[in-house]
Amino acid sequence: MQEEPGSGRSYSDAEAAADLAAYHALKRWVCAQSLFMVAVVALFAVRWQPFAALSLVIGGVCGVLNALLTARSSERLLETRGVGYFVLASVVRIGVFGIVPAALAVRDSWWSMVWYFAGFFLPLAMFALGARRAFERR
Repeated sequence: MQEEPGSGRSYSDAEAAADLAAYHALKRWVCAQSLFMVAVVALFAVRWQPFAALSLVIGGVCGVLNALLTARSSERLLETRGVGYFVLASVVRIGVFGIVPAALAVRDSWWSMVWYFAGFFLPLAMFALGARRAFERR
């Protein structure tokens, strides 16, 4: 599918397919790397701060799940052009992933939320940095 001739830029089907493949590869890489990095840091921290290490691991797993759910609901939004599923998924994600750090803070201390959010936002940060490099147009 070509863009309008007057737009100054064309985007071929081959470019779209290559970008989609790069997006899916980046998504897999970010999930795997995030979980690996969280596991390594948690293994080092578990000796001195066992609950903080657990909070980091839980945050990392929740962050990866959140990233995958966000990606899927965004993909579905583009496919169907309907916002109902996107809004419902967003509300559920905010509810579920907002309760987890509060539960961790009740169990230990409010500092456990810092560890949780470090793990939770790692996939988002890695995806933002990776997407910038992967989709740079030369």
